[in-house]
Amino acid sequence: MSWHLQYRSSKFRHVYGKAATKEKCYDCVPITHSVHDNQFCAVNPHFIAVVTECAGGGAFLVIPIRQTGKLDPHYPRVCGHKGNVLDIKWNPFNDFVIASCSEDATIKIWDIPKQITENITTPKKELLGHARRVGLIEWHPTANNILFSSSHDYKIMIWNLDTVEDVLSNPVKILDVHKDVVLSMSFNTDGSLLATASRDRKIRLIDPRARTVLQESSYKPHRANKVLFLGNMKKLLSTGTSRWNNRQIALWDQNDLSEPLLEEDLDGSSGLLFPFYDSDTNMVYIVGKGDGNIRYYEISPEKPYLNYLTEYRSHLPQKGIGTMPKRGLEVSACEIFRFYKLIPTKNLIEPISMIVPRRSESYQEDIYPLTVAGQPAMTAQEWLHGLNKEPLLISLRPGSGPVNSLSQLLNSEPLVKSPDVTQYKCQEGRMLQEMENSEIKDSRNNLTVEKRLLKNEHMHLSNGFDILECPLPKTENELLHMFYQQQEEIRRLRELVNQRDIRIKQLELELRNLFMNTDGY
Repeated sequence: MSWHLQYRSSKFRHVYGKAATKEKCYDCVPITHSVHDNQFCAVNPHFIAVVTECAGGGAFLVIPIRQTGKLDPHYPRVCGHKGNVLDIKWNPFNDFVIASCSEDATIKIWDIPKQITENITTPKKELLGHARRVGLIEWHPTANNILFSSSHDYKIMIWNLDTVEDVLSNPVKILDVHKDVVLSMSFNTDGSLLATASRDRKIRLIDPRARTVLQESSYKPHRANKVLFLGNMKKLLSTGTSRWNNRQIALWDQNDLSEPLLEEDLDGSSGLLFPFYDSDTNMVYIVGKGDGNIRYYEISPEKPYLNYLTEYRSHLPQKGIGTMPKRGLEVSACEIFRFYKLIPTKNLIEPISMIVPRRSESYQEDIYPLTVAGQPAMTAQEWLHGLNKEPLLISLRPGSGPVNSLSQLLNSEPLVKSPDVTQYKCQEGRMLQEMENSEIKDSRNNLTVEKRLLKNEHMHLSNGFDILECPLPKTENELLHMFYQQQEEIRRLRELVNQRDIRIKQLELELRNLFMNTDGY
């Protein structure tokens, strides 16, 4: 039987995981022993929060991200719940606000000071509405101060925190469409759709404002535990188990949940699988609870959809895991993702960086496209009244600010000033004539000139993306990505022109030296 190995080009084929050294880990952290299937860890560029063991109620620690090493046994805690804390999530638009939910059926919102010197016992807000323990909370990805909570009363409640009351007992909306406990919630990019996985092993696609189920899976061979939106690809990824209790991942079409696009069995372990998606690189990370491995794949819009890259291996099992937002990564080290692994057997939190190996130490534009900024795109009231907005974007290039709109980007100064393009002609076979300058006056004209060069010479972008053959952008974000890709290609072409200019000047000097030596004879 003959077969052919298909070679697939990808800039992320050689991504590898790098664990932090001992002095950059967080040691002596009393990690919770709860058996609840959650991550128990939340991270932002300022703090790392982890659920901890606490007698007489629930508590969690908030540790400054730079405070590595051994933790003081008497380090202050955030303690105000009467039952065990089951989930914690940082506000994506405020690094000093965190939400927590507990077995006491409450959700609490906490203000975290820059310097934590004593126990925090008084929350900023308290949400009372669920009848049973609250196991899951999620912030809305684009609207400010909108929080979703899921409880063992089978209900999902939507809270508007833009109020002056300290205690809220009336959510703005209640989603009563599940017949069992919700195990996972995930939003699409603009937050207009909500995907859920529940204990009845079904995946549901919900319009949260209309409180209606748009799609519901009835595919029994795959029993889903976690579900995840894959950005703007209109696809869902779920993790769960097969009929034979093998751990499994499945990919779904957002518009048709009757049957998955593909299923892949991973192994026969029993630990829960946590999926994480990076929309900037189109990479999916699969983290197993109770084992030390992290598998990662690259997602493509066409078949085979899911492309296995490689696996990070460790002998230390993880109980939970947190992820750093993109704006907190070290771009100088080509870091594209960072995990914070909870190791309860050693009371240790170990950072693991996913790195793209590059020789150059300069900023790598192709692996750092525009990413989600830490700013809301709209208010809570705007979202509740039916408005949808894509998230605000930011460049990770050092010194760059947020990009609010395409008009702001186009009206700003060009990323790179246009150099003079010089041409030299040979006179009488020995001498070069004076330079003839052709200056590009406007960055928009520059784009047209470079497109013409690309068309004539059939040149491609450095990352394999052809400007002339690409589909027209459908959204403002796609247009922004296209603009930055063109700018990067223009910068590369200018570097080539500069290198040729330098070579021409070197040849001119060599010719002059040659003629001077000849005249000397």
